[in-house]
Amino acid sequence: MQNRVAIIGIIVENPASVGELNALLHEYGGYIIGRMGIPYREKSMSIISIAIDAPQDVISALSGRLGRLPGVQAKAVYSSAGKGESK
Repeated sequence: MQNRVAIIGIIVENPASVGELNALLHEYGGYIIGRMGIPYREKSMSIISIAIDAPQDVISALSGRLGRLPGVQAKAVYSSAGKGESK
């Protein structure tokens, strides 16, 4: 299966889910290109973006598992080109 490049946007509103979220990201760490986290203390939430290069089913599985955590929302946005392709 061909890899896709995507960004997974994550909003964390339940700090109790952070440990499980980090465990999931570690599990998929071989696919992750980079990660940026922004604590938004005024709103008691964290905003995380994950850049990932993986088969589409892997990206969907990670996004779905993240979104099932209590107080966590996650959405994936895919590039139009696959790995090694250009527009």
